[in-house]
Amino acid sequence: MTKRNRLNAQSVVIISRPELRLEWCSHSAARYAVEHWHYSGRMPKSKLAKIGVWESGVFVGAVIYGVGAGNSTNGKRFGLAERFEMAELVRVALTPRETPTSKIVSISLKMIRKEFPKLRLITSFADEGEGHIGTIYQASGWAYLGRKVESNAYYIINGQREFPRTLHLRYGIGGQSIPWIRKHLDPQGRRVAAARYHYVYPLDAGITRIIEPLTKPYPKRPKDSSEPPAIHAGEGGAAPTRTLQNLFPLRDRMARLAGG
Repeated sequence: MTKRNRLNAQSVVIISRPELRLEWCSHSAARYAVEHWHYSGRMPKSKLAKIGVWESGVFVGAVIYGVGAGNSTNGKRFGLAERFEMAELVRVALTPRETPTSKIVSISLKMIRKEFPKLRLITSFADEGEGHIGTIYQASGWAYLGRKVESNAYYIINGQREFPRTLHLRYGIGGQSIPWIRKHLDPQGRRVAAARYHYVYPLDAGITRIIEPLTKPYPKRPKDSSEPPAIHAGEGGAAPTRTLQNLFPLRDRMARLAGG
């Protein structure tokens, strides 16, 4: 082999990328991903559509959609049916890998659209209390609808999210007190204001026209803050220097999705 050929062979190795495969997966596989690679550590309880992710034959996580009934998937606010025209992206649970999270989410959107042809809109939220602003949604071209403040806060205890009602049922009166929590459960326990950034992804031109006037500029992360690790954040890939939302209208993105 000549010196040039050896250099070319080395170049191929350097630029080659791992084989990526997304397939529908079992509940147990999705649960493993969530328990090990998502900051919540818990599976949602609604009806779920579970997509497993493999990189070079190795299982690296799951993308999970909630496709059942519930307030978050009630489409009436957007002129859709109350049920089954809107789904929620509820978990992106991935171990560190080479493939950008935004690419994995984009492929999963095509899969969910094909499997559930009646769906017209996907919704999801980025949890401000966990330091998220929706990096993966911005990188994937979702529409941002604004910051939503929930009526109830929650607690982070031993790295797990706990809700006030759960603490009350488990520990009784006083079980929601920060001094009590820090004395008996976790010295670092904290209460988190439940504010979330709301994103949606239209799946057809009709709902795109409804969503477009509601779209707001993407929120930005403060310059002095750091990006949470992807293994906990469920966010991955760098935010583009100019957001996809500002580069082209939603209807253009829909045309590309339909063609892709």
